[in-house]
Amino acid sequence: MALSPQWLDELRSRVTLSSVVMRTTKLQKAGREWKACCPFHNEKSPSFTVSDEKGFYHCFGCGAHGDVIRWMTDQRGLSFMDAVKELASQAGMEVPRPDPREAQRAEERAGLHDVMAAAQNWFEENLRSTEGAKAREYLKSRGFNERTIERFGFGYAPDSRTAMKQALSQFDDAMLVEAGLRILVDDKDPYDRFRARLMLPIQDARGRVIAFGGRILDKEKKDAPKYLNSPDTPLFDKGRTLYNLNRAGPASRQSKRVVVVEGYMDVIALAAAGIEDAVAPMGTALTEQQIELLWRLEEKPVLCFDGDAAGKRAAMRAATRALPMLRPGHSLQFVSLPGGMDPDDLIRARGRDAMDRLLAEPASLLDTLWTHEREAAPLSSPEDKAGLKARLVEHTEAIQDTDIRSLYRRDLLDRFSAFAFPRREPARRESGNRARPFGKNSAFPMREGASEELRRTAKANRRDTLAQAVVAGLVRHPDQIARHAEALLGLTAHEPKLAGAVETLLELSDTLEAGRNRTISAPGIQTPPPDNAPYSFLVEGTDPQAAREELAEAVALLVEKPALEAAIVAATARFETDPEGAFAEQQRLRERKLEIESRLGHMARKRAAAAALQDQAAGPDSTESDEKEMG
Repeated sequence: MALSPQWLDELRSRVTLSSVVMRTTKLQKAGREWKACCPFHNEKSPSFTVSDEKGFYHCFGCGAHGDVIRWMTDQRGLSFMDAVKELASQAGMEVPRPDPREAQRAEERAGLHDVMAAAQNWFEENLRSTEGAKAREYLKSRGFNERTIERFGFGYAPDSRTAMKQALSQFDDAMLVEAGLRILVDDKDPYDRFRARLMLPIQDARGRVIAFGGRILDKEKKDAPKYLNSPDTPLFDKGRTLYNLNRAGPASRQSKRVVVVEGYMDVIALAAAGIEDAVAPMGTALTEQQIELLWRLEEKPVLCFDGDAAGKRAAMRAATRALPMLRPGHSLQFVSLPGGMDPDDLIRARGRDAMDRLLAEPASLLDTLWTHEREAAPLSSPEDKAGLKARLVEHTEAIQDTDIRSLYRRDLLDRFSAFAFPRREPARRESGNRARPFGKNSAFPMREGASEELRRTAKANRRDTLAQAVVAGLVRHPDQIARHAEALLGLTAHEPKLAGAVETLLELSDTLEAGRNRTISAPGIQTPPPDNAPYSFLVEGTDPQAAREELAEAVALLVEKPALEAAIVAATARFETDPEGAFAEQQRLRERKLEIESRLGHMARKRAAAAALQDQAAGPDSTESDEKEMG
């Protein structure tokens, strides 16, 4: 169904954000807002704020941000439509009705939920019966205790083609077929899909049974698949479903992690060992829709596949499928288990600590691409190396985001160059000091002391003046605070000392009067006097539109500089291992830094020129006044 922006805005306006948040998070009143310890990350002092007036929550510690619907999806783990329906019920609003055909489909789905619930109860009863003895023995051999068996709803399907029809006789055969529980072939009588199998319910994000998975127990049936899942039905789309999402969602909000494993038995083995934040696809490669589901939980999910050839292929399929979808902050991470082991094997052999250590040090998507392609084929000839380069470039071309594409391309080609053309050690100058790999004969000459100078440059921090001006500018032009709120909130993640000033600006935005000079400060950030201000947006009489444009540019430059300087520091850290690449990267970043300084200088010179023109225009009056005083 289509929900108009106007209807969603009305829903947000009718629901008080703080009343929704405080159902699960303890809030304390702080002026016109609320504060709490952030529910999205562990902290001792509150940095999480909720503003009913502005309609959003924000954490100055981890950057979590959103409105009341985002709270329901991110903190409660609901789908968008489930969140909307629950909020609409609270607000006394009626969700726009779908067309009659959609209404009929919704009614049919409701009936199928009843079918699936009844089937689950029947499977569980069978597990407890004498027929389920073999299934119980298998669960015991896997080390699953009663609590795990009950939590995950294990059951048993007897070895019969008609047992389900008899047990669920209250439902029409057509409903059992539509639910995927029975199979209809041509004009023959339907028969039960799951027979002589250990059964597991597959649930949606709300915990409702939507499908089943069955593991074969009779080893003699070699022609039968080891695992059998329900087919796609009105309730179940295997490409859009993640097993255990209903349990892993809340757990991941505490662990700040979500782990993806290959199958649902791996999920249960991890949960039995105390690792609750794991999910699994439905026996297929990870789909785009499943990646989006994962990103709703965590920006960088950890994919943990077996270390065998099949596991490596699954990891690469997921990597290549994610490349076109990459966006700032969102990616995948990878963990490869020791060869021949699955999560259960590893935990049994080496304990949970071994699994925790692996999950704590995942490889990035970029590292995974590089390692896979470097090891994909022999690299003994120029043609082989050219093939490696072509494969790397092909991967980068799949990335839709232009910034990420260029960064991946540069990093992968840097690695290729270092691998294909290893730097030759130049003639070393022997002296009382340690030999240096630089000099006249070096492949990349660099003057003495350049490394230390670059390190000092990387540490330099001259943002305070600009920060002072931006804070003062927003005080003078409070109508611009909301416009730049998102950018400033993002800046606080890099510049914690600005958090206090930004928070105060947001709190006072509705009470500030345009054109007035008030001091808003944080440690080290003092508002400069207007007479000494280098920017026109701080000066009375400046054209309002011109002031707003220059203020917007100053905010953009202030936000860019921390990221730029962080990149310089990162390049400097690579100096010992990659002096050529680090130096080239530093030079490029320093050029951009000089561009920013030049732009700030231009803004200051423009302000000075305007002031000079004002003085010149006022000159005769001043002279006449001086002469009268002298006379």
